[in-house]
Amino acid sequence: MDYVTAKEKSEEWGISLRRVQVFCEDGRIEGVSRMGKIWIIPQNAKKPVDGRTKAARNEKPKRECFSHQQDKERKKND
Repeated sequence: MDYVTAKEKSEEWGISLRRVQVFCEDGRIEGVSRMGKIWIIPQNAKKPVDGRTKAARNEKPKRECFSHQQDKERKKND
C-alpha cells in the first residue's frame, strides 16, 4: 500500500494541513499511521465529512423531540 503525507493530502483535498492532522488525531481517516512527527495516510484514503459545516450537521440523524404533554403521558404510563 502506498502512503502520502498529511501535507500532500491537504493539497489534494483543498483544506489546511492542520485540519488533516486533526482528522488523523481523531481517527477519522482509515488506515492512518504516525511515523515520528508526521502522519502517513493511505494514498486512496477518502476525505472525511467535516462536521463543522451546516451540510454535515444536516446529515446527522436528528434527535426525537417530545412536547411536554407527550412527556407527561409517557411518564404516567411507565
